[in-house]
Parts: sequence; structure tokens; C-alpha cells
Amino acid sequence: MGFLLGASKDFDGFSAAAQDGAGTQAPPWSAAAWIWSLLALTLGVALSLLLASQQQRRQAADEAAAFQDVASRGHAALGRQLEACGWLVRSVQTLFLASEVTPADFDHVYTNLNPRDHFPGLLALVYAHRESRTDGDHFVSTLIAPHRGNERLFGLDIVRQPANLAAVFRSRDSDQPALSAPFALVQMAGRDVAADGVILRLPIFTQGPRPATVTERRERLRGSLGVSFQIHRVIETALPADVRQSLHVQVSDVTDGAVLPLFDSDPEQHPRNTSANQFDRKLQYGGRVWRVMIHPVAHPPAGLRWGDSIMWPGLLASLLMALLVWSVATTRSRALDLGWRMSRQYRESEERFRALNDRLPALVLLADANDGRITYANQAARQRLGEAVCQQELPVLFADVEFRAQLLDPDHPGCSNTEVILYGLDGERFWASVSVSRVMLDAHDQLLMVASDISEQRQLTEMLSYQASHDALTELYNRREFERRVERALLGVAGGAPPGALLYIDLDQFKLINDTSGHMAGDQLLIQLSMVMHEQLRAGDVLARLGGDEFGVLAGSVQDEAGARLVAERLRERIDGYVFAWEQQTHTISASIGGVMLGNPTATLKDLFAQADTACYMAKESGRNRVHFYSEQDDETTRRRGEMEWANRLRWAIEEQRLQLHYQEVWPLTGEGSRGGPPGAGPRIELLLRFRDEEGRLVVPGAFLPAAERYGLMPMIDHWVLETALANFDQLHPQGAALQMAAINLSGASLEEAGLAERILESLERHGVAPQRVCFEITETVAVRNLSQVARFIERLRAVGCQFALDDFGAGMSSFGYLKNLPVDIIKIDGSFIRDLLTDPMSHAIVRAVTSIGHERGAQVTAEWVTSDEIVQGLIEIGVDYGQGYALHKPEPAAFPQG
Repeated sequence: MGFLLGASKDFDGFSAAAQDGAGTQAPPWSAAAWIWSLLALTLGVALSLLLASQQQRRQAADEAAAFQDVASRGHAALGRQLEACGWLVRSVQTLFLASEVTPADFDHVYTNLNPRDHFPGLLALVYAHRESRTDGDHFVSTLIAPHRGNERLFGLDIVRQPANLAAVFRSRDSDQPALSAPFALVQMAGRDVAADGVILRLPIFTQGPRPATVTERRERLRGSLGVSFQIHRVIETALPADVRQSLHVQVSDVTDGAVLPLFDSDPEQHPRNTSANQFDRKLQYGGRVWRVMIHPVAHPPAGLRWGDSIMWPGLLASLLMALLVWSVATTRSRALDLGWRMSRQYRESEERFRALNDRLPALVLLADANDGRITYANQAARQRLGEAVCQQELPVLFADVEFRAQLLDPDHPGCSNTEVILYGLDGERFWASVSVSRVMLDAHDQLLMVASDISEQRQLTEMLSYQASHDALTELYNRREFERRVERALLGVAGGAPPGALLYIDLDQFKLINDTSGHMAGDQLLIQLSMVMHEQLRAGDVLARLGGDEFGVLAGSVQDEAGARLVAERLRERIDGYVFAWEQQTHTISASIGGVMLGNPTATLKDLFAQADTACYMAKESGRNRVHFYSEQDDETTRRRGEMEWANRLRWAIEEQRLQLHYQEVWPLTGEGSRGGPPGAGPRIELLLRFRDEEGRLVVPGAFLPAAERYGLMPMIDHWVLETALANFDQLHPQGAALQMAAINLSGASLEEAGLAERILESLERHGVAPQRVCFEITETVAVRNLSQVARFIERLRAVGCQFALDDFGAGMSSFGYLKNLPVDIIKIDGSFIRDLLTDPMSHAIVRAVTSIGHERGAQVTAEWVTSDEIVQGLIEIGVDYGQGYALHKPEPAAFPQG
């Protein structure tokens, strides 16, 4: 600032001189200045026009080269498309040469290749069988895929299509792909689309080594394989998008001299035939020659845009050069006037700087670097630090004593954006971000300080830090902060610190209070219990809310499990004795506490929490309101951990498609085939679930379904089975669409879902599966658990035709009475009775009674676990309708491809 004031004084003499000079009469501008200016302008314009012309020619050459590049890519893409079509036919030919191909094999090959995804113009894949007749060879189409839309091709004799027949003979003699001339395809007749198409053919020879000569090929020709295309679609999809959109493409067949149009991207477009922008090249494939002509669309080339042309900058430069020449010639008279105006602007700039600096929101102070006396303070500094700030020394504003001493140290470089505490008006302390630097003003060493008040920012930062580590409801530590503290304790144990303990607290029956008194009551209970538990902790113990009604305690320096158990029992007893009052109601609550010691330095955070959770679960399983510490030798804990691992593996199995469906056939035992269908009807099956582990071994459901039921995964598994089975229904059994019925098991957890019936109906409709072909199996135990809800579910689906089977009948709480109100179609007798049918009179009587009652009820009766022919005969004598077991059929994987 002092520098600015001094500089302003130095300019005073110059300003006076400038004013005197400005008052004198400047000499008139000479004609020479104008001449030189016009000459410079003329030369600049001529040079600009010359350079612009050269630029335009380069632009035209670049456009022509770009056109040729795009057109060549379109020509190459079309050639690659034809090559791909040839490989498609060649791949199917390989199947014919390797084995006898049945219609089902042919359909499966087409389905697996799914060629329409890659060739949208593909219409049909056809095999024509060679038939030698008195009038010569005929080729009759016998295998066609897909069937839909190609019904007219069945039995078609290729002899009636000369272009098609010619391709057959050319492929036969060359054993190479042969392309037909364009002709009207049979399946396109009557459609409102372009009917011209082509067929790409390859020969099918009899089994043996590949024929080497034309004569041998003609003798061993067994048939011809062809794929038909709508040629317009093939060419259109082969061309890149930029070729179709920016260029006019015409493709014609010129094999025999005649021009047969194949494709025209814009029939109304008239090509511009100039040597620089046309592309005319032939494409040979399959014995045919196509002519590919590509032209730009019928509008003039884009040329250079106004902003890209060098002419306009050149004209501007020419004008500036002329002005420069004119300026040099008239410099003296303007120099004096310029000096006066600069002096005036300098004074105005200093005044604006003073006004701006005084209005800055930042605190700006200037002090002597030797004694620290403040010589200047802007308005913001005076308001925040007091009007008497200029009578103070700069160091006394800082609360930090060490920072004060550093300010006046001549070797100290200053600071930048340092957060310190300052003394404000009336001694108020506040946080500020301070930058101090040494500057030279008026030949004196000065200290320039700029500070910003960051008190509110620090308060906000501290609040956000608190919220990130604390639970909003109870103000205890949250799970993230608790895990950090446990990790820190583990590091301490590894470094030799005394062992600690991790306690996992889960409130018992907390959901009951939420449901009866509302969530506000539940929240208030959590707040009060957090204070109650906090009062029972020792100094150094950490209490956190882990989520919901779950809490965690990190107890330090407990030495052994006995010490940790004392802490846990004190917490449990205090919670158990606490009475919670809410709206004239009182509630008592208890807690189950699981504990694990932190004495193992190699344990991970994940292991500790899993062990604590397992121990808490064991406390609940043992009757709740108790403490249980984790032990590796605890059989129940080990089983619990195994189920937890299975639960995790099942979630992974569904994501990685490790679950598989198998089927077991259900055979009719009576001579009539079945009580509900005619003799000779299609197969009936039950779908069985399997899991393929990481080593490829199949795991039976008994190993993983208990874990799925315990951890609530059965609805997810049932949804997967339902969706997978219905989506592949006609591929579940090798007989395909002849499958009469497939039985699908439903768990009790799934039946409790309110929208399950509607979800099943929507899936049946989406996949086109007739409800009469689906049977749902429900175990007797599940049905009895909620009889009315299960009955409503059954009636909803039976109304559309679905059937229901009561599975494992007799294994649970068997009661013939509830069968009157349970509308099932099939009763499946539990296998334990079938196994002892021939040796246990009671089992024999029960089977006979169930069969009789089932028939009176109008239901079919199925026997499970049929393991021998003798049991089969015994069931037939009793009158059981169906049998299922290893003696009749062993489970097999479903026929559709599985992971």
C-alpha cells in the first residue's frame, strides 16, 4: 500500500508533462502513412486468398480420402458378413458329416446357434435330401428350422427353383459354399415385404473320408444343406451405421452379365458420379459376383466452415498489419496523450484497490516486521478484532505462545492456511485460517496477514465427525466406530496388551413391544436401556449400538473368561430388572448375550463378530436371558457355524448358478395308467433340487435345506426353482412337450408370502405353461401349521387348473379330519410306511387306510420310497395309483442346459 502511495507521487511530474504535451497541436498525419497502410493491407489480403485456396484444395482431398475409407469399410463388412454366413452353414455341415442327424438334433443345433441374433435377415436353415428318380436327381426339403414361418418348405423339391438348384450343383462339385442368384423365396410369398432372397449351400456327403474329385463328390452326394436369407436385410445389417446413414449404397448381382439389383439404401437418391467421390468395386463369393457401388448423398460437400477457413484470420491479420503501419507513423502525437491517461488510470486504480481491500470479508492486517506493530487493518479486521487493533502488536492476537514467538523471527518463512485461535473483540476467542508472509513495502520489511473466520466450519466438521461415529437415536458409538475400536484392541493384544472380550447383546422379545406399543415406544426403550447399560460399564469399556435392538460391548482388561462373564452377567441382570413404562403400560425385557475373548492375536474382525453372533444365538437357543461364551469344542456352536456357512454358500450358489434341477419319474401302478388320465399319457415327474459345490460334486438337499430354512432363504430358493422350471418347462424331460405333469415343492416360508399365488399365475402366463401340467407339493406339517391360509392358496391356483399334492403324509401330525377341508388332488404316503410295507402289519394297514380314504376323497394316491419289485406288487394289490422310487426310476438331471 505504501508502495502504491509512493508510486503515485512519482508519477505526478510525468502527469503534468503529459497534460502539457496533450495541449500542443499534433502535426497532421502525412499521406505516406495512408499509402504504407494500404500497401500492407493489399499484400496481406492477397496472401490470405492464396493460402485459403490451398486450404480448400486440401480439404477436398481429405474429404475424398475419407469417403474412400468409409466405402472400403462398408465393402469389407459386406464381405465379412458373407464369410460369416458361410461359416454358419459349414458348422452345421460338420454335424451331418460326423453323425446321423435326427429332426430333434437339427432343431437343437439351430436353437444353440441362434443364428438370427447374428443374421437378422436369415429365414430358414434347410436340409434337402437327394432322391434319385427316373427323370434325374431330386432334392426334397426334409429338415427345416425354425418351423414357424417356414411351413411351406416341408417337402419342397429344389428342382422347381433353377437358381437354387444351380447353387446345389456348384457346391457339390466344389465342396465350397455356393451362393444362388436372387429369386423369390417360397416362404416370403404373400407378405408385404421384399420377396427376393438368396440361398447359401454346402453339400452333405455320405459317411467316410472327404471326397477328393468331382466324380466322387457327385457319387457320394447325400443331400444339400442351405440357409436362406432375405438379401436386403443381410446387406443392410452388414453395413456399418455410418455407411448407411451418410452414403448411398447400391449392390447388384452381375455374375452372368445381367444386372440383378440386390440392395439400394435410398432408391430415390440420384448418385453424383464424379471421379473423386464414387466407389465401384466387385465382391466375389460362393460363385457369384456382386457389384458394390457407393456414392455420397446428393448434396454438395461440406467444405470448410467459416470458422475453419484461414482466409478470415488472414484478412484480420492484414487489417491489423495496416493499422500497425498506420500506428507507427502516428506514434509521437499519441504518446503524450497516452502518458496523461495512464497517470489518471493509475490513480483511479489505487483508489479502487483501497475501496475493494476495505470491503473484503477476510481480515487483512499489515505490521512492522521488527516490532510487530500493526500499521493497517481493513474494515473486516477492525469489526472482528476491535477498532483499537492498530494500536496493538500483531503477536498478541494469537493464543498460541509458540506461534507468537515465531512471527517476529527473521528466519521464519511465515505460514499458509494455518488454523489457529485468535483473540477477537472483548477477548473473545475464535478459530481462524491464517496466512502470514514477509513483504517489502516502502523499503521496509512488513508482515502481511490474511485471516478467515472458520469457527462455524470447525463446528460443522466436529458435528459431522460425531454423526459419522455415533448412533443418532441413542448417541452411542455406531457399528463402524465400534469395529474400529475392536480392531485397535486386536492390535493391542497382538502387541502384548491384556486380553479383552467382545459381548454381543440382543434384546429378547423387543419386536413384541414395537408391535403392541408402537415404534416410538421401541425407540424410547432403546434410549433408556443404552443409559442403563452405560451405567454398568467400567472405565475404558466401550458400548455401541450395532443396529436394531443389537448392542456391542468391548470390555478391556478382563484377563480371562470368568472376568468377562462377570461384566456380561452384570449387564444381563440390570436389563432383566429394568421396568419400562409407556402410556399406563409396563414392560419387562431381557437380553441374550454372546461373548468371545480377544486373546487370540491372529483372529480377524470378521471371525470375532461371527463367533459373538453364534454365541448370542446359542444363548437364545438355550432359553434366552442368559450369557453364552463361544467355544470351539461346543458341538452346537459348530453346527450353528456350519449352517451359517451353508447360508452364505447358498446365496453364492444362486448368484453363480450352482443350483440344479433333477427329475424323478412317477409311474402309474394300475392298468388304466392313472385315475386322472388316459392310458399311455405323457410322463409325470417330481422336480428335485441339487447343489453342485466348488469341486463339481452334487450335494443332496438334506445337507443344505435345514440351513436355508433356519436363515430364511427358502423363499429365495423356491422362487429360483419356480422361475427356472416354468421357463424351461418343455425341456425338463427328454420327451419335451409330451410331459404330462411336473410336481414342484413349496416350503412353509414361501406359503406365508401374501403375493405368492399371483406371482405364480403371472409366471405361468409369461412362459406359456398350461396350469393343468403343474402340481405343487406341500408337506403335511406345513399344511397343518396354517390350515386356512394354505387352503385359500390352494383354491386360488386350483381355480385355474393347477393340482396340489400333500407330501410326506403320515410323517407329521396326521389327521384324516383336516383332509375334508384341504382341497388336494394327490396324497403322497410317507416313505417310512412304504419301506416297511411287507414286514410291518401296521405299516401295511396305514397304507391301505390312506389309499381308501384318499380314493373316497377323490384324490390320487402316490407311494414314495418304492425300492423293490415286491413292494410294487404289494402297492398294486392295495390299489395305490402311482409309485415313486429307485425301483422305478432314479433321478436324472433336467434336460435343459444347466451350469
